Amino acid sequence: MLLGQLERMNGEAMMRDVETARQVTAKIFHLIQTQEKSGKEVMSKGSSGMEVILNFLNHTNKCASHQFNCIWCYCCFLSSGRGRRVGVFVSKGGTGILFQILITTSKELPPSEELMLQLHSLLAKVGPKDRKFGVKARLSGALNATVNLTKQNLQNTKLLLPCLQVLRVYSTNSVNAISLGKNGVVELMFKIVVPFSKKNTKTNARRAVDAGHVHVLLALYQDWHHNDTRHRHMLIRKGLLVCLRNITNIKLGRKAFIDADGMRILYYSSTECLPVRTLDPLVNTSSLIMRKCFPKNRLPLPTIKSAFHYQLPHVPAVGPVAQLYSQPLGVDDVVDESDDNEETDADTENDTDNEEDEKDQHTDIETDLNKLHPKKNPGRPFEELKVYERFFLELSEDFQSASTTSSSFSSTRATRPIIVPTAQALSPKHVPITSCQEDCNPTKAERAPPSPSVPTPAPPASLTPLELDTIHLTKDQDRKEEARIPSPDTHTTLSSLTRPPSQAQTIEQDLAHVLECVSLEAEGALNTEGVKQDGSPVNATRHIQSPLLLGGIATRRVGGGGGSNWGSDCGSEGTEDEGGEGAVLEVPDTALLLPLHDPDLYVEMVKGTHSVPQYAEVAYPDYFGHIAPTFREPLQERVYGVQRSKIFQDIERLIHPNDIVDKVVYDLDIPSCPVIEDNGESLKFNSQFESGNLRKAVQMRKYEYDLVLNSDINSNHYHQWFYFEVSGMRVGTTYRFNIINSEKSNSQFNYGMQVLMYSVQEAISGRPRWVRTGTDICYYKNHFARSSIAAGGQKGKSYYTMTFSTSFSHKDDVCYFAYHYPYTYSTLKMHLSKLEALRTPQIYLRRDVLCETLGGNSCPLLTITAMPESNSNDHICQFRNRPLIFLSARVHPGETNASWVMKGTLEFLMGTSPLAASLREAYIFKIVPMLNPDGVVNGNHRCSLSGEDLNRQWQNPNPELHPTIYHTKSLLQYLAHIQRAPLVFCDYHGHSRKKNVFMYGCSVKETVWQSNISATSSDLHEDLGYRALPKILSQIAPAFSMASCSFVVERSKESTARVVVWREIGVQRSYTMESTLCGCDQGKYKGLQIGTRELEEMGAQFCVALLRLKRLTGIRNHQHLLDLESDIIGTQSKVVSPTTYVVEEDEPSFLEEIDYSAESNDEDAEPEIEHGIEVQENANHLDRLSDCEIFRTHVSLCE
Repeated sequence: MLLGQLERMNGEAMMRDVETARQVTAKIFHLIQTQEKSGKEVMSKGSSGMEVILNFLNHTNKCASHQFNCIWCYCCFLSSGRGRRVGVFVSKGGTGILFQILITTSKELPPSEELMLQLHSLLAKVGPKDRKFGVKARLSGALNATVNLTKQNLQNTKLLLPCLQVLRVYSTNSVNAISLGKNGVVELMFKIVVPFSKKNTKTNARRAVDAGHVHVLLALYQDWHHNDTRHRHMLIRKGLLVCLRNITNIKLGRKAFIDADGMRILYYSSTECLPVRTLDPLVNTSSLIMRKCFPKNRLPLPTIKSAFHYQLPHVPAVGPVAQLYSQPLGVDDVVDESDDNEETDADTENDTDNEEDEKDQHTDIETDLNKLHPKKNPGRPFEELKVYERFFLELSEDFQSASTTSSSFSSTRATRPIIVPTAQALSPKHVPITSCQEDCNPTKAERAPPSPSVPTPAPPASLTPLELDTIHLTKDQDRKEEARIPSPDTHTTLSSLTRPPSQAQTIEQDLAHVLECVSLEAEGALNTEGVKQDGSPVNATRHIQSPLLLGGIATRRVGGGGGSNWGSDCGSEGTEDEGGEGAVLEVPDTALLLPLHDPDLYVEMVKGTHSVPQYAEVAYPDYFGHIAPTFREPLQERVYGVQRSKIFQDIERLIHPNDIVDKVVYDLDIPSCPVIEDNGESLKFNSQFESGNLRKAVQMRKYEYDLVLNSDINSNHYHQWFYFEVSGMRVGTTYRFNIINSEKSNSQFNYGMQVLMYSVQEAISGRPRWVRTGTDICYYKNHFARSSIAAGGQKGKSYYTMTFSTSFSHKDDVCYFAYHYPYTYSTLKMHLSKLEALRTPQIYLRRDVLCETLGGNSCPLLTITAMPESNSNDHICQFRNRPLIFLSARVHPGETNASWVMKGTLEFLMGTSPLAASLREAYIFKIVPMLNPDGVVNGNHRCSLSGEDLNRQWQNPNPELHPTIYHTKSLLQYLAHIQRAPLVFCDYHGHSRKKNVFMYGCSVKETVWQSNISATSSDLHEDLGYRALPKILSQIAPAFSMASCSFVVERSKESTARVVVWREIGVQRSYTMESTLCGCDQGKYKGLQIGTRELEEMGAQFCVALLRLKRLTGIRNHQHLLDLESDIIGTQSKVVSPTTYVVEEDEPSFLEEIDYSAESNDEDAEPEIEHGIEVQENANHLDRLSDCEIFRTHVSLCE
């Protein structure tokens, strides 16, 4: 009734009866204020109450009491309701009416304080819901009206608060923020001591710096911190910090902050706030400010290029490698002249490193339909490809010779390496010798003789060491052919790769422990009198002198590494240890525990491995081998505040510089060899062995070390893989290690992943294994500047720190740390030799040398299938017509998990189980188990010796620079020419920022759906069988996640193996299989870190999935049932990894975020499941399926 009466009062009627209008509005206000039901009726759907009051308010510009009552009504409406009521109010034009009233009232002298108070309170509620609020305020003049009202009421706290709230909403508009700054609002805010905007502009920040407000803000914050002992005014303190955060977004602001001693002030105040959990917002904001303002430091390196140099026979015309070679001498590539940009955005904890990460989610998806449709285009004439026929003898062999069918196919002598006319074999001049090794690796003839006055215990004969320059191998002609590609004019021999003589006097006085590295064993050993004897055998049980007894004996280093090992006259100097003479420990023969591992065979394999640094040492883990632990290793719980505490410890270096040791203890850049301090106060480091990577170690505090990783050879970045040795530790002492030049913007080290450690003492005790270790692990941006040369031209970038702490359990131990389970090139050669020994007459195995790499290492190619049942034409025909499966792995050296998966695949294929036999009878397997041997040998993370990512060279590989890719692609092109393209192509990879195992494939339909481009039904026509293999894997492999799979084709991946084989060779089932480096978040391995057992199991399960795929694809006339559109549509709206935006990564951007407001990872892992469920059990069940059941399984895959 009252609303109806109010509706009738409009215009002149209201002016005639002002008193009645006042009484009606007062009654409505009273009812709404006292009865909640009345307010709901006014705001309910279908009610016109809001429009009536708005209309009345629009016609009462001259009556303050009417306006006051109506505004009060709206304050009650919008306070009790949710966002919907505010949205309705805005949609009815309420914002404009309020601004009109504000302008009118501000012209009165003096303006009504009560009306202004309620008006600004209502505007503060409405503003955030009106997208045009700032524009309306500026155009109507309300912006200046509020500013003037604020200036006039600086002491009126009652009216000041709503005015400031409205100003904050105004300033979210950048134009308004600049206008406010010009009108003196910045100075006004400092008078009030409250921030006026979340988005401070660069102009206003400069005004604040020029006016000296940084010092004032710090003093005010310090005053509030000391006096607000009960923490009742945390918002004011937070507001001061937000002002400082915005000001320090510019370089001038950061300098002013440092000059005002802001680092010390915020550090001490934050330290005092740490015990109070509710003050975490203050601590986190202070931490962010201090990290921004921490002076940018340069990496402690002379250059960011690799410490090892390899001169390429041919330098690419364009690209990063070309830029590297064209860089003038003397240019400082470590830091830029300016430490950063004028303005940085550091509001986020994990900003991205790559420009591609900042693009829209769908910008990388291929939208050219012509490129999306596979076109079988081998690209080379068949005459050129005929030379590869020798790698496919199984397609033409008639098996008429009895000797042929029995044994010849296990030999690598069947074919010789392909000779590429445009590629020359590696000549001696292509193998650089670093001055470090010239100085550090004296030949045996140059070593000083032992002193006759000092008694010396002789080392056990089985541990007699050997340097590479004392190795003399005798190879027959066939072995020579296996080792390298013949060249018309040059031949690489082992003698040409040996090291030249160097001085021994520089290292004669170095002390080291005997267990710091295994030397390459010689053909002979030393007897007790130091006389060399020929033919000394290596016993099944090895004897190693106890480090507890002989740790003080002076020994000579071989290879100049941080660790030491026995020289050819090891133990000939020094004094006897009091513990006894000649004490030994028996080391279990790991060959008994690991069927495919033999330490003696491994040493022989290393002798034929060529590295750029010409390593002369063997790391203990590679020598002893690795036995997967029987216990589970769960993902590590993230300790609350761990990252913050580590950052504060870094800031302490600036606050207390006198506490810093800053002593270099290992450095590959020092010509006189890595530094070793043997005073017992520092750890000793070494990385000079196959796949090792550690460039520099700096002792920062007594038990804290900064570590710098080496760049990939012929590159200036790619720092992720590490593998190094540590010795000289104290038992029970916690050491902190900081890898300070990581490049990725985030890492699974933030989400439960731990580093791997191998203890030699544990291995000696019969437990040779890598175990997950490390506490207080986190990964964060640090204060080391990353030059624009290494950051793709971007300035202002920083490196990231991966930090962990650990303690050691054994005295005089030698421990190794690695990013993931190491798998060296020599390990592969050893495994292949052992697998050849397992061949039965029923297995067709041929091992070819596909080509030789730039570094002179051979690239093996395996052919595995089943021998034909007999020599009959039918069996020979069936043998030749088996579908081909093409597998490859380890194109990226740092993805060692790919090799462990490949090991599982190879062991399964060579197994004696009925399933393995069925699989061999079903397919012919062509396998390149290591596409990048050079990168693996030299400790690279991403590239080959060419300095390029080989998985970005498949479109146009260079036979000189990318020989393994060139010849592998040629094999596939040859198969395409003879109409024998593989049924499945799969390239094994590792993934550093996602969990589980998953696949990337190629699909026209899914790419079109994700890109939303227009396409006809004919454009979208494709066989959806590409999803069958991943679907099977998701059913039988507990580590596999179908939800993480993606079949979208990206522009940045058009030169990868997966896309090129799909597009050019026409292989529909072309995949990249990614295995996590961390662990699983689903299935029976949920909450566990992945190990070699699970990785090898994944390789075996891939084989089982292929067998199941064979049976499903063998069903005829039911291809139309393989329609997975519903499955695809179901995942269209929730694509886990639709695209990849980091050019140098085969992975999408990292999507997880760290929650710093609560304890990490409270989710319980699934109960432990017995580990004895083997792949074969699943496969045996498959064997028992009838044809009908197989058909039903086929249909279920499509649903």
